[in-house]
Amino acid sequence: MADKKIIAVVGATGAQGGGLVRAIVNDPGSGFVVRAITRDVNSEKARALAKLGAEVVAANLDDADSLARAFAGAYGVFCLTNFWEHFSPEKEYAQVKAQAAAAKKAGVQHAVWSTLEDTRKWVPLTDNRMPTLMGKYKVPHFDAKGEADQEFTKLGVPTTFLLTSFYWDNLISFGMGPKKGPDGALVFTLPMGDKKLPCIAAEDIGKCAFGIFKKGREYIGKTVAIAGEHLTGGEMAAAMTKAFGQPVRYNAVTPEQYRGFGFPGADDLGNMFQFKHDFNEAFCGPRNPSIARNLNPALLTFEAWLAQNKNRIPLT
Repeated sequence: MADKKIIAVVGATGAQGGGLVRAIVNDPGSGFVVRAITRDVNSEKARALAKLGAEVVAANLDDADSLARAFAGAYGVFCLTNFWEHFSPEKEYAQVKAQAAAAKKAGVQHAVWSTLEDTRKWVPLTDNRMPTLMGKYKVPHFDAKGEADQEFTKLGVPTTFLLTSFYWDNLISFGMGPKKGPDGALVFTLPMGDKKLPCIAAEDIGKCAFGIFKKGREYIGKTVAIAGEHLTGGEMAAAMTKAFGQPVRYNAVTPEQYRGFGFPGADDLGNMFQFKHDFNEAFCGPRNPSIARNLNPALLTFEAWLAQNKNRIPLT
């Protein structure tokens, strides 16, 4: 144990962090051990990670000192934020800044930061094709992360910037799965027209992050973009039709319609899908599935993910 390198994982009870924790404990010969960081070490999910063999440590993203203690002695750290907990880009930025500072203070040799593009580099605030949100963002949950990349760079933390993709798990937990229409048929709604959407299994993000750590210094200072597959809404509906054994129709709404759905964050997600649609080549290009497969040979396709998870998708 003493000669193994510790990877401290932020958000260890969540989708991405949990995937990384499980990847490490399932590979005992890798030379790495895991320290799972969570706010509540007594939660059911935290106890489950401890049972797997993870060291479970308490820290809060709003408390830089608690993070520094949790990162102490670690070789690597996996950093992330969850915009959807609080819907505040400013809070998200502050949490990234705290993680970067804690990584610097702990002297970690490799940080992997789960980030996204700052869409304002493509769609400036003066561009009216999509509304400006919260006064200074186009896609708040993208823009704050992308802007915060500089916090790692400024402090000289050896960092890999991991650009993630839309995860299929959103069909389970985020209400994005097919819904029964007035005629009882299943309808899958997405404002992507006929453009392809890079997607991935959330568990595979953690596995890809582990692949980056296992490569040593190869990806330090680099941006790595991952996806499991690039699929159109129609292709996703066809895969679900096959998996569910009943027709799923693709409903290609406009971003304006999507923004008007009225659920919390609908305007943010409507802008996000519009960005992915309007700048499809720029978004899809870096996210070559072969990159993710190189890091994680067990990378799932949508069909394989559906085979494992179709019964968890609520068809209401």
